[in-house]
Amino acid sequence: MKQNIKILVADDHPLMRAGLVMVLEEENNCCQIEQAKDGEEAYNKLVSNKFDVVTLDIEMPKMSGLEIARKLTEEKIETKIIFLTMYKDEDMFNEAMDTGANGFVLKENAVTDILDGIKVVMQNGYYISPLISEYLIKRGNRLNNLVSETPSIKLLTKSERKILKLISEDKTSIQISEELFVSSKTVNNHRSNISKKLNLHGTHSLVKFAIRNKKLL
Repeated sequence: MKQNIKILVADDHPLMRAGLVMVLEEENNCCQIEQAKDGEEAYNKLVSNKFDVVTLDIEMPKMSGLEIARKLTEEKIETKIIFLTMYKDEDMFNEAMDTGANGFVLKENAVTDILDGIKVVMQNGYYISPLISEYLIKRGNRLNNLVSETPSIKLLTKSERKILKLISEDKTSIQISEELFVSSKTVNNHRSNISKKLNLHGTHSLVKFAIRNKKLL
């Protein structure tokens, strides 16, 4: 593994946290490791320090891993995110990946998977515990189906895709304009262009399309 990787291990279970730290420390002292015992402490450390990777327990007191990931995206704080969970839940997996996560690891395999996971995400890849790899395949198939059913979605620009994703989160044009630092008029123009490209008609058709395909945007 690359030397001098700075990692934050965030988990409210002391034994899990200690186990992950022990595994990482045994990797030829390649890492600088810090710990956080709950979501609030993890978020504060991520805001005030630069970490290459953070392992986030999805469910933590004070702030969940999902909440942290969303705030990091909103605040443009760059770090590779690997979620940890004890649940083999496909909806939770999709929600986690929707936040822009780079990895999803089951706690039952965390000690054996974590090193491989960090190596992969540090090379800009995505790591999913082998036991739930089918979730990633299903996610890819649904995306392919969406493109197949709505081929014009490939015509959307990067900005239009970003706005479509925010629409799927039920955000208004004003909220989107504030988040993207553009005018409401610009957002509305994008909405109009998206609707034309996707051949959507009617007042709420764009919102319905975005919400229906939220997990794929």
